Amino acid sequence: MPAWGLAAGFAALYLCVAVNRYRRGLSKAYDLGIFEQAVRAYAHGRAPIVPLKGPGYHLLGDHFHPLVAVLAPFYRVFPSPLTLVAAQAVLMALAVVPLTRWAHEVAGARVALVVGCATGVSWGIVRAAADDFHEIAFAVPLLAFAAVALGRRRPLAAALWSLPLLLVKEDLGLTVAAVGLLIAWQARRERRTPVPGLVLAAVGVVATALIVLVVLPSFNPHGGFDYWQQLDGGGGARAPFWALPLRLGWPPVKWLLLFLLAATTGFLGLRSPLVLLCVPTLAWRLLSTNPHYWGVSYHYSAVLMPVLFAALVDAVRRAGGTGGPGVSAGAGRRVRRGLAVTVLVAVVTLPLYPLHEVVMPEAWRTSPRVAEARAMLRLVPDGAAVAASNRLAAQLTSRADVTLVCRAPVGAGPRWVAVDLRDPSVRAPCATADTARMLAFYRGAGYLPRFERDGLLLLERP
Repeated sequence: MPAWGLAAGFAALYLCVAVNRYRRGLSKAYDLGIFEQAVRAYAHGRAPIVPLKGPGYHLLGDHFHPLVAVLAPFYRVFPSPLTLVAAQAVLMALAVVPLTRWAHEVAGARVALVVGCATGVSWGIVRAAADDFHEIAFAVPLLAFAAVALGRRRPLAAALWSLPLLLVKEDLGLTVAAVGLLIAWQARRERRTPVPGLVLAAVGVVATALIVLVVLPSFNPHGGFDYWQQLDGGGGARAPFWALPLRLGWPPVKWLLLFLLAATTGFLGLRSPLVLLCVPTLAWRLLSTNPHYWGVSYHYSAVLMPVLFAALVDAVRRAGGTGGPGVSAGAGRRVRRGLAVTVLVAVVTLPLYPLHEVVMPEAWRTSPRVAEARAMLRLVPDGAAVAASNRLAAQLTSRADVTLVCRAPVGAGPRWVAVDLRDPSVRAPCATADTARMLAFYRGAGYLPRFERDGLLLLERP
């Protein structure tokens, strides 16, 4: 089965969608601009100080993702946000390779094609691949290789593929611990010592604790971990421990997330213990008070997709394949139904997520307003200090010193202010009221309009 060919095809599709969305001005400072500023700093041998997060903000005080620094050499050669977008497309597509190969070993070419294509078009990966850049791009292939190694009963390979997750994001240490526990469980069933797996589990837990309690606070400007507040809604005293499990199933949108995750692999993946690798990620998402974590948008489900499809292949293996000698009729029917539902979910969700934009002619047209925005931004010289709105900031980070317009300036303030008053990012990171307040401040400080048309505004300090 041409697993690498499938991966290359999906990488090209992801790249087409992501680059086109950037070209249309849909990329954002949060998060493409933030990560570009960090990688740009790494590429020049500096700490990842990110002005978009605040003056002197060290990005390792927000989330722990030092593995992002491996992109620095590529960015040094190709200093563009599209370098990050291209890297993400390749990394996400790599997950197809081990899953397709394992499916071919287990059940042949047709099942391998179903698994490879369903992984590539899966809503979690597609949404993430089209949504700017995020550090979890590294986690997707690592989890695919680790889960497949677990399914093949290769504990050392599973451990080695999972350990780099500690450098991708702080919560993934708990996933490393889950890998260790599964290794230990497999060892006990095969009458081997579970100690190596238990050691890996301990490493994952201890590393998570050290990162969250020591490393992140040491870089954070507030001296803590900013996301603790999402266990209590930011309202002061934390919720009592006994009340936390009640959040797992409420509000009902969380059940939609769980249903869609199960349906993505035809509910067949639930028959494999590999699906337990999803538990740490689902736990923090469902316990959080941030409603963005509960739904099926954004990039948060990307890390679950390779685990689910590995669980699907493992379930097919346990059932003995799709049919044939030695396979019960009931097991064969169950597998075929599961694969049919997998295909159905992939087909139904495909038009709902950005991959379908590849065949939409209107998605490739340049609107007059996008052309006006480009003309306005060309007035900003390279190397200038600019305060910009969310989407315009992402167009400037490769060549300017960019901050967000809604934040109070430091020192003399920026030379330029670039704002799209029709930017839909009205809640975060820049609320409409905050942007209006700062625009009034800049006008009062003597900034003069250099471009003002159709909600696009460029001010310059004389």
